[in-house]
Amino acid sequence: MTPLSPRLLKGGLVRLDPASGRIRGVIGLQYNPDTLTRTVQVQATGETGDRSGALRLKGAGVETIKVEAEIDATDYLDDPGGNADAVAVGIHPQLAALEELVHPRAGDLQANDALAAAGVLEVLPIEAPLTLFVWSKHRVVPVRVTDLSVTEEAFDVALNPIRAKVSLGLRVLSVDDLGFAHRGGTLFMAYLRNKEALAARAVSVPLSTLGVESL
Repeated sequence: MTPLSPRLLKGGLVRLDPASGRIRGVIGLQYNPDTLTRTVQVQATGETGDRSGALRLKGAGVETIKVEAEIDATDYLDDPGGNADAVAVGIHPQLAALEELVHPRAGDLQANDALAAAGVLEVLPIEAPLTLFVWSKHRVVPVRVTDLSVTEEAFDVALNPIRAKVSLGLRVLSVDDLGFAHRGGTLFMAYLRNKEALAARAVSVPLSTLGVESL
């Protein structure tokens, strides 16, 4: 990269301790995908025939995100002396880091099993770290990984994957999911306010552009 080249930011995922805010891991996408698909489902109150609720919203829209990413060890294998892990296990570590987003830790599973075996009446489901999807400073949102698909496309002589395509499905967690007091809820509200600020910068066109003079 030359001094005049722009600094290319990476998208990725951050895992936080929801209580302390301590960062527990950062996963940067090796290559930013060419496309990012977002879907927002409106949470409306009005049902068919209910005029009083036709314009009312129950809460923030339910937003889902789909990201297709690539992981490739080729660049690392070109310098085997400086990338011993890539030589030994390929891209297993990068794939395992993504899979940690959807699996509870083995120790937590064993701890809950021990509680159940000891006769504890209520064993709470395991709480995962708070996951944030970061796509520039304008998109830092709490998410839940809803699905993860991995297609391994090339392998080394020891059958370690060295190239893969990863599809990530994410659901944005709002204050309806987390509450206003939760760290994730605070981050969602900042995300929502940033959207409002960006929308305020959009230019409103004259009504005549739409072919009408008055409403």
